[in-house]
Amino acid sequence: MKKNRIYADTSIYGGVFDDEFTGVTRKFFDEVRKGRHILVVSEIVLQELELAPLKIRQFYADLPARSVESIDFNDEMADLRDAYIAAKVVSKRFRDDAAHVAAVTVAKADLIISWNFRHLVKWERIRAFNAVNLRLGYPIMTILSPLEVISYEEGL
Repeated sequence: MKKNRIYADTSIYGGVFDDEFTGVTRKFFDEVRKGRHILVVSEIVLQELELAPLKIRQFYADLPARSVESIDFNDEMADLRDAYIAAKVVSKRFRDDAAHVAAVTVAKADLIISWNFRHLVKWERIRAFNAVNLRLGYPIMTILSPLEVISYEEGL
């Protein structure tokens, strides 16, 4: 069975310790540990994690290496990120959010998960990101919350 290659933005790691999101987030990471998913991680996530509290950094460090695929942020990803900003999908102030989507798109991950309902997991933004992707010859990107991934996996 093909494993899903899922990119988790930095909000997911913080969600492990957030009262509102901890249950679903931990369940997602349990699936990663069991080998059901490959966790795709970019340099952007790693840079953001460096600024996170120790318990979040330690949680990431304790994930099994066999379940993590690291990707380098390259010029193609930077160009796509800049195209999202030029199209006003997000402002320059939130360029890391655009960078996450660009990394996922170029790396051809299956989807991105996030707890960022303002800039990522929002229907209008998803459509806008995908409009840029299609205009530039990239595939449509799926952006979900972990709840939607876990619900799907359980057949709810």
